[in-house]
Amino acid sequence: MSVWPHGGMQVLIADGSDESAPAPPPEASPTVRRAVAPGAPMLLVSLSGLTDADDAARARAVAFAGELDRRLVPLTHLVQPRGPQGPHGNGSLRRGDSLVRWVAGRVRAGDDVLLHGYDHTADPVGSWQNGAVPRIGRRTEFGALPRHEATLRLTAARRVMTAVGLGTEGFAPPGWVASNGTVAALREHGFRLCADDTALRSTDPSLASIRSRVLTFRRSDQWPRSEERERPAGEHRRARALEQAAARTAARGGVVRIALRAKDLRKPHRVQAALSAIDAALAAGATPTVHRGLLAAAEPAA
Repeated sequence: MSVWPHGGMQVLIADGSDESAPAPPPEASPTVRRAVAPGAPMLLVSLSGLTDADDAARARAVAFAGELDRRLVPLTHLVQPRGPQGPHGNGSLRRGDSLVRWVAGRVRAGDDVLLHGYDHTADPVGSWQNGAVPRIGRRTEFGALPRHEATLRLTAARRVMTAVGLGTEGFAPPGWVASNGTVAALREHGFRLCADDTALRSTDPSLASIRSRVLTFRRSDQWPRSEERERPAGEHRRARALEQAAARTAARGGVVRIALRAKDLRKPHRVQAALSAIDAALAAGATPTVHRGLLAAAEPAA
């Protein structure tokens, strides 16, 4: 593991591979991990929504990953173990299925995987009707759970991920929102990183977080409401805004976080916008990396 300063903090970069990970399938392409120079901006690219996706969506994901390979950019896979139909539905992970083999092969070749909730239930255990649980603007699986309920869902999710060979110590909550109870549960159960809407947070309160807002096509508050109603002109402006935000963040030495969903890959202009933003970040000096082993050792973010 290498230790590099990043701004006013230190960043630990894991440079070893997991020898227990499954061998990559033939279609996996190795991604060369670049060393992170001292104080350099970083680039993180993630993809979610493949667990219950169809074959066409998975084929688009393979094509997008190929574009990243050509740029020597690793991909972080945000994986939910269960689909909305439950453990016996089609959208659930099983050891040896094509998605698991593809993700495991890419992780072996340099990609990363984060747990992305359990089944994305927006109203788990009736928490939205429970007056003891505060409401938030967006209904998300882990956005308002107390510690006990978060522990139950995290335990179930980790059991599935371990069984299929995709173990991880990182968590990206659905909707990028995690309650305080969820963070406490993550810490108690050995998770080291929580990637939320505004930062990459260590679950250890003595370690620092890296402030960085995630860039997506989902957040309506990133774009003026007028642009929401004007298509395709609004989409074109979104693409330019994404590219400019990536370039600005990299230019000031920050962490560029570009997050795509499988459904975004259905729209060629969004794929091109994401690739243009990635190219802009690379041109501004960002070093592509993954979440695995990414920890800060300065004062925690508020």
